[in-house]
Amino acid sequence: MMQTKRLNLVDTAWLNVDTPNAPMQVGGLLTFQLPDDAPADFCATLFERWRTHAAAERPWNQRLRGGRWRNVAPEWELLEEIDIEYHFRHSALPAPGGELELGTLTSRLHSNPIDLTRPPWECHLIEGLAGNRFALYLKIHHSLLDGVAGMRLLARALAQDPAERGRPPFWAIAPRKSSRPATPDTQRPGLYRALAEIVGEASEQVSSLSGFAGIVRDMLRSARSGAGSMGLPFAAPSSVLNGRITAPRRYATQLYSLAEFKALAENAGVTINDIILTVCGTALQRYLHEIGELPSRDLTAGIPVSVRPADEPDDEDLGNAITFIIANLATTENDTATRLARIAESTRAAKTSLERLSGSAITQYTVALMAPYILSLVSGMAGRTRPVFNVTVSNLPGPKEALFVEGARMEAFFPTSLVTHGQALNITIHGYADTLGFGFIGCRDSLPSLQHIAVYAGEAVDELRQLYGPKVSKKRSARAGATTAKKRTSKTRSTKAAAPKRGTEKDD
Repeated sequence: MMQTKRLNLVDTAWLNVDTPNAPMQVGGLLTFQLPDDAPADFCATLFERWRTHAAAERPWNQRLRGGRWRNVAPEWELLEEIDIEYHFRHSALPAPGGELELGTLTSRLHSNPIDLTRPPWECHLIEGLAGNRFALYLKIHHSLLDGVAGMRLLARALAQDPAERGRPPFWAIAPRKSSRPATPDTQRPGLYRALAEIVGEASEQVSSLSGFAGIVRDMLRSARSGAGSMGLPFAAPSSVLNGRITAPRRYATQLYSLAEFKALAENAGVTINDIILTVCGTALQRYLHEIGELPSRDLTAGIPVSVRPADEPDDEDLGNAITFIIANLATTENDTATRLARIAESTRAAKTSLERLSGSAITQYTVALMAPYILSLVSGMAGRTRPVFNVTVSNLPGPKEALFVEGARMEAFFPTSLVTHGQALNITIHGYADTLGFGFIGCRDSLPSLQHIAVYAGEAVDELRQLYGPKVSKKRSARAGATTAKKRTSKTRSTKAAAPKRGTEKDD
């Protein structure tokens, strides 16, 4: 008898809102530096060796089970082998391929929906990148994995020792088993098990009503107060970021030092996430001003927060384990230092409320927050009504040590995420070693010259360096903030920006 596993409510939602113009797929673009002694056929040899692994492990061998209840109570079925020629593909850029050519290819690959009649993922090995480099592009349907789980599994397939050879590809590595005892319900028939799980979930939600009511009170209190620091659902203004979208995508990236962001955060007395949100808020303010679409009220960001324990092993209960908080991006503020302070106040208020919730209350809060958004997608009203928030900004943790494939060092991880009707832009940041890889992905037709957002992000980082860098005194920081405020009152802006540590502009 074929093994099956029922999708949870969040995973089912990702599946049901998938459309050709808004496929629910996430992933990443990984770049690698070849070792000096690498043979000319390094990529071809790696591709042929990995392609011999047609027996995939969970979750990479999970395919949606067909039948009349597929969209109501969907289940994964496990395959003994996958069609490796479909899932793992070989591409080459016209040598020497630059960042623009790599971005163009990535944009096109990410625009195409995943085939849901197969295990919902693809991996592309891309050679011909300038500087003796190659890349891996991975695409996963969000119903299969969230970003944190996916990156944990991918990192396990990479070696920490540059001398290690012969490690199998990520899809051929068995997941670690959970230490949690199995419940008797796992042996019951599918329908009985489903009913038991629903009843159990309902009882937990009833017991968590007080915690859920508390966070609602916090939101209402913030709305009534003059400060209103806490980001609120549906308080976002309508903007060009929140209309209907089409299938083609644009993609841009930036790469920064994690150590530098930590130092900036410490000097400013805020968190790294607050620095990241300030970079994104500043970039969006300037981009929207440039195209004449800056709203008169502050934009807000939906920030996914992982509720997966940091020490949880990779086991058979993967799927999605996230909730959201909402932060004010202070895009009506012209002064960068003041914007940072307002963002920090907003995220602090949201986190304080969330930390008081139990696990079941977090589930209830997530459903209450995201249900209107999901319903708008299912009903076709998304992009036609007021958004829950204007843009998604995700910051995913990553491996702290350098990783290798057959001696080739991974340079950077740039996330590729999803956009939907009502959310034409997604900004995802992924940590790796001492880097933060920013991935800006959006609807090509909704956001002209999207790569300018990445340029303005670099400009924002330069301003934060001037304000909170190690060589800047407090008195000089105050003067820099005042100067910045005067500069931002100008009605016109140049699209040129000071060069960040390293950035790539990708435009299809």
